[in-house]
Amino acid sequence: MPRLRPRNRDRKKNDRLTARTAVRIAAPRHPWADGLSDVSIAGDPLAFPHLARTDLPRHPVTVADQARLVREIAADRARWEPLVRYDALTRWYARLETGPGYEVWLLSWLPGQSSGFHDHGRSSGVMAVVRGELTERSLTADGEGTRVLRPGTQRVFSDGYLHEMVNAALEPAVSVHLYTPGLVEMNQYGAAVAEYQPEPR
Repeated sequence: MPRLRPRNRDRKKNDRLTARTAVRIAAPRHPWADGLSDVSIAGDPLAFPHLARTDLPRHPVTVADQARLVREIAADRARWEPLVRYDALTRWYARLETGPGYEVWLLSWLPGQSSGFHDHGRSSGVMAVVRGELTERSLTADGEGTRVLRPGTQRVFSDGYLHEMVNAALEPAVSVHLYTPGLVEMNQYGAAVAEYQPEPR
């Protein structure tokens, strides 16, 4: 039996149908099939909530922010109380928090323990007593000052501030200290502090 050959126009019609069907049944092409697109790597640039979260705590920038953070930590006894330790030989330290440009420390003081006269180098900050009481002796361009710090009391200090903290009471004391930038040096003055003459600021 002779084979029937399709006419040219039928062949073209079949070719068009075949091409259309191939497009329909082919697996959909991934928009970032090369795997190198910035969007495929980083995600939709318009869907950025994961890059701009608003539920994270704000880092303290101003002195008011720093004082607020110290007050909040001082009031949160469940946060710092389990960490308190006392050392018969020296003051005891625990870092409570750190962030860009600041850190917060918890210090404990047995009766008679003292920091000695010191400054904090380039760091300024805020401190608060949260248990017991501490006596601060400070030296400034205006002369020497002494004050007793009790729970709820806050002190703000600038870089280069020269003072001594001592537990002159009969009970242990605990304090919270924020330093900005983080504390990297404490210059001790010892016996020479009597001759120390701070420069006017």
